[in-house]
Amino acid sequence: MNLLLLALAPILIVILYIYIKDKYEKEPKSLLLISFLLGGIASIIITTILYSVFEISLPLTDSLSVTQQFIQAFVVVGFSEEFSKYIIVLLFAQRRKEFNERFDGIVYAVMVSMGFAATENILYVLEGGASTAILRAFTAVPAHATFGVLMGYFMGKAKFSKHKIRLNLTGLFFAVLFHGSYDFFLFIQFIPGIWIGAFVSLIVGIWLSRKAIKKHQSVSVFKFTK
Repeated sequence: MNLLLLALAPILIVILYIYIKDKYEKEPKSLLLISFLLGGIASIIITTILYSVFEISLPLTDSLSVTQQFIQAFVVVGFSEEFSKYIIVLLFAQRRKEFNERFDGIVYAVMVSMGFAATENILYVLEGGASTAILRAFTAVPAHATFGVLMGYFMGKAKFSKHKIRLNLTGLFFAVLFHGSYDFFLFIQFIPGIWIGAFVSLIVGIWLSRKAIKKHQSVSVFKFTK
């Protein structure tokens, strides 16, 4: 039970943070819960299927190959996981009438991302223990949050733009880019000191996420109606 709480605590902190940042028009809690559950169940299933496809079509045959690890990070892991979240935001959240301002893209994308991260975190923490929980609370969990914010920023813009497809795909692109970058530097740890690149990627992602949150807050259509 303690390990479960350790695994879920950082997830709940991120959710609360984004909920508070949604200053002007809160989303229905029922939709937030559904988005979270879809992220924790449906996106995991989609990711597992994509993993299986890529394991056959793009097998990792040399763990010391930088090129293969690049493909593993950006395509197999980064694309599979972020696409699984993206498709849920696209087909479930973005179509809802409650998705009525740009910031909602960030809210729903983060909820889906945190659902995914919760399932992933529980599995890793139950296997690795408290030390794994503490490490992931400051690395993997905020990383998933930043991927969600960056994706949601563009998907929020897409909902109210005539360039919907381009902006939606831009959101997916940046989520995959930062996810792939983060994982790539961790995957090639056989190069001494290269792991620092993962933390640089995470810091840049957090910085951009904060800017994205402030930007959508500033243009909220409900800002002057509350």
